[in-house]
Amino acid sequence: MSDGKTKIVMTGGGTAGHVTPNIALFPELRARNYEIEYIGSYEGIEKRLIEEQGVPYHGIASGKLRRYFDLQNFTDPFRVVHGYFQARRLLKKIKPDVVFSKGGFVSVPVVRAAGSLHIPTIIHESDMTPGLANKLAFPAAQYICCSFPETLSSLPAEKARLTGSPIRRELLSGDRAKARAFTGFPDDGRSVLLVTGGSQGSAIINRHIREDLPEILKTFRVIHLCGKGNLDESLQGLDGYVQYEYIESELADLFALADLVVSRAGANSICELLALRKPALLIPLSAQASRGDQILNAASYEKQGYSKVLREEDLTPETLLTSIRDLYEHRAAYVEAMERSDQGDAISLIVGLIEEAAKKA
Repeated sequence: MSDGKTKIVMTGGGTAGHVTPNIALFPELRARNYEIEYIGSYEGIEKRLIEEQGVPYHGIASGKLRRYFDLQNFTDPFRVVHGYFQARRLLKKIKPDVVFSKGGFVSVPVVRAAGSLHIPTIIHESDMTPGLANKLAFPAAQYICCSFPETLSSLPAEKARLTGSPIRRELLSGDRAKARAFTGFPDDGRSVLLVTGGSQGSAIINRHIREDLPEILKTFRVIHLCGKGNLDESLQGLDGYVQYEYIESELADLFALADLVVSRAGANSICELLALRKPALLIPLSAQASRGDQILNAASYEKQGYSKVLREEDLTPETLLTSIRDLYEHRAAYVEAMERSDQGDAISLIVGLIEEAAKKA
């Protein structure tokens, strides 16, 4: 510790889902007098997101460890090793009391370097089944936090802690009036559908939503978060429809205005939907395009009555429209099920574990 402050290095990157839970912890850590620094990849999405938070950022080499053949499989291991030694040098210089990792392949060299330097480390696994990056980092961790009860059986029992996923508290204080001013939607009682394909957007969801717009707009106004480079200029100015590549500061307000959500099933996204009590149609990434974690996440939420699920393999303009209508008709039942959820305060639980680990430093 220095000047009465506890030092923490945070890591995680590759997608927004590996960064936003870290950002959700920042206010509580600062309130407890933590000095925060961040290690990520040179130019990943995490660099911009973290620097916008005013947190010192350090880039290291990183490589993806793939389960399939790719020519980069021959060069990426060298990047990972290089990143490991870069992380060691940074950690020796920063001298943190504790390291917190949200996963992604850039986190592996950081966590393993922290382990070699005997720095207490905590990992958070959002998905129901641990990803390869986190599995490689588990041996160096003191605690492994998870979001789903089903995940506990996949983790070392002595390290596993069920905490839920940290949600940015500002998401819970959205303003519907501000959202109406931002979107230009009048307050006339018409319901609002928010569509998101995750931080990168989803081409297949975008396409089918746009094909269905003539029918959807008979019942809903639509807020479409379509991902970078995915705006459809031909739809600009369409009454009842607004589209944005990516939203940051206004997101809480847009969620507050939404009556229903169509979304991918990334763990962080669906935890936010649960916290906000938003009935959602989840369209998980197919097993062909991923390791199947979103399919399991969605199945868990469907089983608990929180969300309706439409498999990507079954996605057509017709099935999408039918599913949205069914979700809307039964929306009260989904809200009721979410109201019964005993999801705890993940931020307080995780920061408590961080404090416990830091005291062992």
